[in-house]
Amino acid sequence: MESKKTKPGARRAPAGARKSSRTAKTVYVGMSADLIHPGHLNIIREARKYGRVIVGLLTDGAIASYKRLPFMSLEQRKQVVESIKDVSQVVLQETLDYVPNLRRLKPDFVVHGDDWRTGVQREVRQRVIAVLREWGGRLIEPRYTEGISSSRLNNALKETGTTPGIRLKMLRRLLEVKRLLRVMEAHNGLTGLIVEKTRVTAGNEAREFDAQWLSSLTDSTAKGRPDNGSVDLTSRLATLNNILEITTKPIIFDGDSGGLAEHFAIMVKTLERMGISAVIIEDKIGLKENSLVEKKDCQRQDSIAGFCHKIRFGKQAQFTDDFMVIARIESLILGAGMEDALRRAEAYIAAGADGIMIHSKSKDPGEVLRFCREYRRFPLRVPLVAVPSTYSQVSEEELAAAGVRIVIYANQLLRSAYPAMIRTAESILRHGRALESESESLPIRDILRLIPGGE
Repeated sequence: MESKKTKPGARRAPAGARKSSRTAKTVYVGMSADLIHPGHLNIIREARKYGRVIVGLLTDGAIASYKRLPFMSLEQRKQVVESIKDVSQVVLQETLDYVPNLRRLKPDFVVHGDDWRTGVQREVRQRVIAVLREWGGRLIEPRYTEGISSSRLNNALKETGTTPGIRLKMLRRLLEVKRLLRVMEAHNGLTGLIVEKTRVTAGNEAREFDAQWLSSLTDSTAKGRPDNGSVDLTSRLATLNNILEITTKPIIFDGDSGGLAEHFAIMVKTLERMGISAVIIEDKIGLKENSLVEKKDCQRQDSIAGFCHKIRFGKQAQFTDDFMVIARIESLILGAGMEDALRRAEAYIAAGADGIMIHSKSKDPGEVLRFCREYRRFPLRVPLVAVPSTYSQVSEEELAAAGVRIVIYANQLLRSAYPAMIRTAESILRHGRALESESESLPIRDILRLIPGGE
């Protein structure tokens, strides 16, 4: 009798998988899979030796909880992973924590590179080991593939830059997956790079800024001009373009009052074309004055009808659904009261505003938190924005618990830089040389490293 032979070109099943589908062992592999590289393929090939491979594909929210938002959408990443020949099944992993999926699937093995023994995922690894013991599962840790990583590829992409279309969509994508967005002001290319690159680990959480805020206050102050509209839109767009050229994170633009409705429509078209994600306009009229000045009776609030008209005009001017017009309410600052602020919020949402910013110059966050509580009763809500410049003691956790979705640190980089520069200037004058100021100065080599292509 003729013996059965493997058909030409057929793949022979690995030893760990030569069982019926009913008894085959299962192997779980957690992945972001945003930038697939040989290291990922090595892990999957190694996992296939032990059984049927199930990839737990981290959702955008799970990835954004510990590093940057993925470049590809979840559906795009799922299509890529499903096309890898050694992958039998793809399931979604909603959090960085593997435990919920592992308890549901009870795999025989979990395979992960040995690079997670330190850093942010160290505790995640320990939880995986503990939960696998519940049914006798085992963690397999192949050696990390040297010379390549998603982080390095991500940094290379940042060096290459981004496109206006990709950047434009990013703020809405972040709002879909993150509870609270951290936004830091940038007023030139250098501060843009600081916002882009600064990253810290707090406990087991990696933190970075999600977006940049281009403030009229810091932009005009950096130019030595008062914050009263004396720096025109053309000049502000030049600053904006400098930041756009060397960063990739989304930008929220401070549009002051937006000017006349017809002028605001032009601003919207210009910003959207440049790839800006959002503009915030305040409901004031007349000569622009900073909301935190101590003068009284120098600022006037627009009528509800007038500001709603401006919002509608701006929304009609945009080309995509990605750009956001955020309405800034000045009622608490101008003494109009809480009821007026809430009434305006409802009207601005009805007019098409994509977000509401509640502003306050009180040193106590109480009135902002009260607004948030009342706002949560609205049947129709949009993302809520807070700017804790005067009430800086409030924590991000308190704001998030109150329903705030975006917190903007509107002027801290400029305010902290100024005292340091004054101390350096005074030290040089006092000592007649620069040596004594060196302890507060960044080494020239570090400055060169900060700037792309500088070294």
